[in-house]
Amino acid sequence: MSVTAPPTVLRRRTGVAAGAVLLTLVATGCSGLGRTAVGPVSYTTEGEKVVTVHSPSVKGCHKMTPAGAHAIDNRTLIDIILYPTRDCSGRSTAYVSTTFSDANAARALPWRSYRFVH
Repeated sequence: MSVTAPPTVLRRRTGVAAGAVLLTLVATGCSGLGRTAVGPVSYTTEGEKVVTVHSPSVKGCHKMTPAGAHAIDNRTLIDIILYPTRDCSGRSTAYVSTTFSDANAARALPWRSYRFVH
């Protein structure tokens, strides 16, 4: 004697399985689109001007003002690497964890760009 499930149970299981597959495809397809570092990045320039960028993209190199910055405040949910060059290259970098700040020594080069660690 074989036991089979009623047709309504089979349709429900098929619907749940199809929904799970669709949800997985949507989440995977949208994961790389428009991801931002939630929160602000603020930095202070030589002239004591404060520049704030709200929720910047996590991708790519972010240029600061040409004069650069001597202090930065990372209030995003992602860590930052600071560079003394405009193209996120070179040595003498600084790592600023989420919700932390960094200030340059008086003789140090200003920070001119940053990128997120993700």
